[in-house]
Amino acid sequence: MSDRYDAVVLGVGGVGSAATAHLAARGADVLGLERYDIPHGYGSSHGRSRMFRLAYAEDPAYVPLAKRAAELWTDLEEGSGRQLFYRTGSVDAGPADGEVVTGSRRSCEDHGLAYEELTSAELTERYPGYRLPEGYEAVYQPDGGFLEPEACTVAHVERAHREGATIRARERVVDWRPTDDGVRVETDHDGYEADRLVVTAGAWTGRFVDVLESVLVPERQVLAWFQPTEPDYFERERFPVWNIEVPEGRYYGFPVHDVPGIKLGRYNHREEVVDPDAFEREPTQTDERLLREFAERYVPDGAGPTVGLRTCLFTNTPDDDFVLDTLSERPRVVVGAGFSGHGFKFASVLGEILADLALEGETDHPIEPFAIDRF
Repeated sequence: MSDRYDAVVLGVGGVGSAATAHLAARGADVLGLERYDIPHGYGSSHGRSRMFRLAYAEDPAYVPLAKRAAELWTDLEEGSGRQLFYRTGSVDAGPADGEVVTGSRRSCEDHGLAYEELTSAELTERYPGYRLPEGYEAVYQPDGGFLEPEACTVAHVERAHREGATIRARERVVDWRPTDDGVRVETDHDGYEADRLVVTAGAWTGRFVDVLESVLVPERQVLAWFQPTEPDYFERERFPVWNIEVPEGRYYGFPVHDVPGIKLGRYNHREEVVDPDAFEREPTQTDERLLREFAERYVPDGAGPTVGLRTCLFTNTPDDDFVLDTLSERPRVVVGAGFSGHGFKFASVLGEILADLALEGETDHPIEPFAIDRF
């Protein structure tokens, strides 16, 4: 087996596994390198469920990418023979004039998405797990749901294997450098040369891409699972995935799935900037209390005993938008990073985009807002 490749992918998590699969499917001889297991729980692509929304309060510009991502998830699911996506509908809720409700409504209207507007009382009548304050509103969009992140990563890796890719786990990249005709990547096991390098190293990306070292900010995030006291309220058919703006912050969550409890988190949990190799991975009582107080107030029938707590990582940019670009001084190097806590739903299309950039030098997808030079 040759140690010269068409492309090396640095990091085989949610996005890196998709990039590896897309590259291999186009006939590229590709090597994926992952420092941990595949899949693993040290980065941003774990936790048994990741939200998928077409209604996009953050920015309507993401909707076309979400639509293409949905097509690619369906294709991956059909090819893998296992269920990866669970459709529950999505709820974006908060004050009627708040950013979440107005942004979600705007994204639906701009892109012709089906949606309903519900008062807080109407939301509770239809989905009794929610108990939002009087005067709040909700935008319900029927196409939302959640993905199983570990299963999605496995499915992309299996597709890559079928297409001839080589993937090496438990092999840490130490450094890379440009060569006259490509790049050379050094690991703690060996060295490899390639025409192209695709960097999808999550919270570690800044260590391999100097121009992003001060831009990408790893942040500690904590997820909680609480046992419902009214289990029927929180089944997939009766509890859409949700994104709720309240005075305490912006929270998100899921119905019961795989773990015997509802799952929830707070965006930018406690705003802890961390070193991804040296931070408190074990959740604390402070973490638990912050999430339980929200549950007791807004989804009280889901606020029973704690079933589980888990940490993960966000890798934030200053504007919370992605980085998808080729390095201007190193056109053989492509970067996908800075997904700022809302990237996994797009992993399938991000892999397609990174393969476009690596093999063609451009993409038809609208990625102008994600250029590195905006910083």
